[in-house]
Amino acid sequence: MLNIVLHEPEIPYNTGNIGRTCVITGTRLHLIRPFGFLLNDKMVKRAGLDYWHKLDVTEHDTVDCFYEYMAKEASEKEAAGERRPRLFYATTKAKHRYTDVEFHDGDYIMFGRESAGIPEEILAEHPEDCIRIPMMPDERSLNLSNSAAIILYEALRQMDFPGLEDEGELHRLTYKDE
Repeated sequence: MLNIVLHEPEIPYNTGNIGRTCVITGTRLHLIRPFGFLLNDKMVKRAGLDYWHKLDVTEHDTVDCFYEYMAKEASEKEAAGERRPRLFYATTKAKHRYTDVEFHDGDYIMFGRESAGIPEEILAEHPEDCIRIPMMPDERSLNLSNSAAIILYEALRQMDFPGLEDEGELHRLTYKDE
């Protein structure tokens, strides 16, 4: 299972949309306080539609609490002989593109606040784990929920979409070649 981490999210619609994407893909969502809204806000629920109650979500009081959680999980995996998960930081300030890294089951992808991104103090400590989505020069950034979906689906593609449907069916008709 992959993990999406939102560091101090500010906009309820983005968090709701990302929550819905996490449910659809079997991804765990981690939310690091403070939030710019109440988690039971109707806008969060509206954006997540009827998926919010299915969401595997973990709340963390601070980024340090999140790091402690992740370190504990990593040592448990290592003790079981499993690979330690990596934490990638999605930012417009990275040298590496999101397609340049290899994602694995259990990895974490952190996204920052809509207004400021991940604090530079965190990014400066982890330059090799910072990834970006290429975009036009001098443009600020993509919408947070779009960015999360782009990078999450690349990670899932690299892992051959584990546990996700291989094909869909029409509701009323069938495709002509069937």
